[in-house]
Amino acid sequence: MKTPQHFGLVYFTLAIAQMILCNCFNFSAYVTLSILPVMVLCIPLNVGTVMSMVIAFATGLACDAAYEGLPGLNALALVPVAFIRKPVIRIVFGEELIERQEQFSFRKFGAIKISGAILIVQAVFLLVYIIADGAGTRPFLFNLSRFGASLAAGFMLSLATAAVIVPDEKK
Repeated sequence: MKTPQHFGLVYFTLAIAQMILCNCFNFSAYVTLSILPVMVLCIPLNVGTVMSMVIAFATGLACDAAYEGLPGLNALALVPVAFIRKPVIRIVFGEELIERQEQFSFRKFGAIKISGAILIVQAVFLLVYIIADGAGTRPFLFNLSRFGASLAAGFMLSLATAAVIVPDEKK
Protein backbone atom coordinates (compact mmCIF):
# COMPACT_ATOMS: atom_id res chain seq x y z
CA MET A 1 0.00 0.00 0.00
CA LYS A 2 1.26 3.44 -0.89
CA THR A 3 0.42 5.87 1.88
CA PRO A 4 1.81 9.32 1.42
CA GLN A 5 4.30 10.16 4.13
CA HIS A 6 2.87 13.63 4.38
CA PHE A 7 -0.73 12.58 5.12
CA GLY A 8 -0.55 13.65 8.77
CA LEU A 9 0.77 17.07 7.82
CA VAL A 10 -1.91 17.56 5.17
CA TYR A 11 -4.60 16.38 7.62
CA PHE A 12 -3.34 18.78 10.31
CA THR A 13 -3.19 21.67 7.84
CA LEU A 14 -6.73 20.98 6.64
CA ALA A 15 -7.95 20.86 10.24
CA ILE A 16 -6.48 24.33 10.76
CA ALA A 17 -8.14 25.43 7.51
CA GLN A 18 -11.47 24.14 8.87
CA MET A 19 -10.97 26.18 12.03
CA ILE A 20 -10.28 29.30 9.99
CA LEU A 21 -13.27 28.55 7.75
CA CYS A 22 -15.62 28.36 10.72
CA ASN A 23 -14.20 31.47 12.39
CA CYS A 24 -14.02 33.75 9.37
CA PHE A 25 -16.63 32.54 6.90
CA ASN A 26 -19.89 32.15 8.78
CA PHE A 27 -22.18 33.00 5.87
CA SER A 28 -25.61 32.45 7.40
CA ALA A 29 -27.64 30.30 9.74
CA TYR A 30 -28.59 28.18 6.73
CA VAL A 31 -25.10 27.07 5.70
CA THR A 32 -22.74 24.94 7.74
CA LEU A 33 -19.48 24.48 5.85
CA SER A 34 -17.30 21.58 6.90
CA ILE A 35 -14.49 19.66 5.26
CA LEU A 36 -14.13 17.37 8.27
CA PRO A 37 -16.18 14.46 6.82
CA VAL A 38 -14.03 14.18 3.70
CA MET A 39 -10.90 14.39 5.83
CA VAL A 40 -12.09 11.40 7.86
CA LEU A 41 -13.11 9.54 4.69
CA CYS A 42 -9.59 9.95 3.33
CA ILE A 43 -7.80 8.51 6.38
CA PRO A 44 -5.63 5.65 5.06
CA LEU A 45 -7.29 2.24 5.13
CA ASN A 46 -4.57 0.66 7.23
CA VAL A 47 -5.97 2.70 10.13
CA GLY A 48 -8.70 0.70 11.83
CA THR A 49 -12.23 1.83 12.58
CA VAL A 50 -11.64 2.44 16.28
CA MET A 51 -8.50 4.47 15.66
CA SER A 52 -10.23 6.50 12.94
CA MET A 53 -13.06 7.19 15.42
CA VAL A 54 -10.49 8.43 17.95
CA ILE A 55 -8.86 10.62 15.29
CA ALA A 56 -12.29 11.97 14.27
CA PHE A 57 -13.22 12.69 17.88
CA ALA A 58 -9.94 14.51 18.55
CA THR A 59 -10.24 16.51 15.33
CA GLY A 60 -13.83 17.43 16.12
CA LEU A 61 -12.96 18.53 19.66
CA ALA A 62 -10.01 20.59 18.39
CA CYS A 63 -12.27 22.34 15.89
CA ASP A 64 -14.95 22.90 18.55
CA ALA A 65 -12.39 24.39 20.91
CA ALA A 66 -11.09 26.76 18.24
CA TYR A 67 -14.35 28.57 17.56
CA GLU A 68 -17.55 29.53 19.28
CA GLY A 69 -20.44 27.18 19.19
CA LEU A 70 -21.78 24.20 21.03
CA PRO A 71 -18.77 22.34 22.48
CA GLY A 72 -18.52 18.79 21.19
CA LEU A 73 -20.91 19.25 18.26
CA ASN A 74 -18.34 18.53 15.55
CA ALA A 75 -16.95 15.62 17.56
CA LEU A 76 -20.46 14.20 17.97
CA ALA A 77 -21.20 14.46 14.26
CA LEU A 78 -17.79 13.25 13.09
CA VAL A 79 -17.58 9.97 15.04
CA PRO A 80 -20.45 8.32 13.06
CA VAL A 81 -18.66 9.33 9.85
CA ALA A 82 -15.56 7.50 11.03
CA PHE A 83 -17.71 4.52 12.00
CA ILE A 84 -19.25 4.18 8.52
CA ARG A 85 -16.03 5.05 6.64
CA LYS A 86 -15.07 1.49 5.65
CA PRO A 87 -18.63 0.36 4.76
CA VAL A 88 -19.00 3.43 2.52
CA ILE A 89 -15.67 2.68 0.84
CA ARG A 90 -16.70 -0.97 0.46
CA ILE A 91 -20.05 -0.03 -1.13
CA VAL A 92 -18.79 2.76 -3.40
CA PHE A 93 -15.32 1.53 -4.40
CA GLY A 94 -15.55 -2.21 -3.84
CA GLU A 95 -14.16 -4.84 -1.50
CA GLU A 96 -10.84 -5.02 -3.37
CA LEU A 97 -9.74 -1.62 -2.12
CA ILE A 98 -10.21 -2.64 1.51
CA GLU A 99 -8.52 -6.01 1.09
CA ARG A 100 -5.45 -4.45 -0.50
CA GLN A 101 -5.58 -1.47 1.89
CA GLU A 102 -5.01 0.91 -0.98
CA GLN A 103 -6.08 4.51 -1.05
CA PHE A 104 -8.72 5.57 -3.59
CA SER A 105 -7.78 8.21 -6.12
CA PHE A 106 -9.44 10.38 -8.73
CA ARG A 107 -7.34 8.79 -11.44
CA LYS A 108 -8.38 5.24 -10.52
CA PHE A 109 -12.06 5.67 -9.61
CA GLY A 110 -13.12 8.95 -11.18
CA ALA A 111 -14.92 11.95 -9.81
CA ILE A 112 -18.37 10.34 -9.90
CA LYS A 113 -17.56 7.55 -7.43
CA ILE A 114 -15.61 9.87 -5.17
CA SER A 115 -18.51 12.34 -5.31
CA GLY A 116 -20.89 9.58 -4.21
CA ALA A 117 -18.73 8.71 -1.21
CA ILE A 118 -18.37 12.38 -0.29
CA LEU A 119 -22.13 12.96 -0.50
CA ILE A 120 -22.80 9.99 1.80
CA VAL A 121 -20.35 11.03 4.53
CA GLN A 122 -21.30 14.71 4.23
CA ALA A 123 -25.00 13.82 4.57
CA VAL A 124 -24.40 11.67 7.67
CA PHE A 125 -22.30 14.42 9.25
CA LEU A 126 -24.88 17.11 8.51
CA LEU A 127 -27.82 15.03 9.72
CA VAL A 128 -26.21 14.44 13.10
CA TYR A 129 -24.87 18.00 13.30
CA ILE A 130 -28.16 19.73 12.42
CA ILE A 131 -30.30 17.50 14.62
CA ALA A 132 -27.96 17.99 17.59
CA ASP A 133 -27.61 21.72 16.96
CA GLY A 134 -31.35 22.32 16.69
CA ALA A 135 -32.22 19.87 19.48
CA GLY A 136 -35.88 20.05 18.57
CA THR A 137 -36.09 23.83 18.84
CA ARG A 138 -36.07 24.67 15.16
CA PRO A 139 -38.84 23.88 12.69
CA PHE A 140 -38.45 20.96 10.29
CA LEU A 141 -38.44 23.13 7.15
CA PHE A 142 -35.65 25.30 8.55
CA ASN A 143 -33.57 22.18 9.29
CA LEU A 144 -34.36 20.74 5.86
CA SER A 145 -33.34 23.91 4.04
CA ARG A 146 -30.20 24.14 6.19
CA PHE A 147 -29.37 20.52 5.32
CA GLY A 148 -29.85 21.12 1.59
CA ALA A 149 -27.85 24.35 1.46
CA SER A 150 -25.08 22.93 3.64
CA LEU A 151 -24.88 19.72 1.62
CA ALA A 152 -24.59 21.61 -1.68
CA ALA A 153 -21.98 24.07 -0.44
CA GLY A 154 -20.09 21.50 1.61
CA PHE A 155 -19.98 19.05 -1.28
CA MET A 156 -18.22 21.51 -3.57
CA LEU A 157 -15.71 22.41 -0.87
CA SER A 158 -15.20 18.73 0.04
CA LEU A 159 -14.56 17.77 -3.57
CA ALA A 160 -11.75 20.32 -3.74
CA THR A 161 -10.43 19.08 -0.39
CA ALA A 162 -10.46 15.47 -1.61
CA ALA A 163 -8.34 16.51 -4.57
CA VAL A 164 -5.76 17.84 -2.10
CA ILE A 165 -5.76 15.03 0.44
CA VAL A 166 -6.12 11.97 -1.82
CA PRO A 167 -2.72 10.86 -3.12
CA ASP A 168 -2.00 10.99 -6.81
CA GLU A 169 -0.56 7.67 -8.05
CA LYS A 170 1.71 9.36 -10.63
CA LYS A 171 3.61 11.47 -8.09
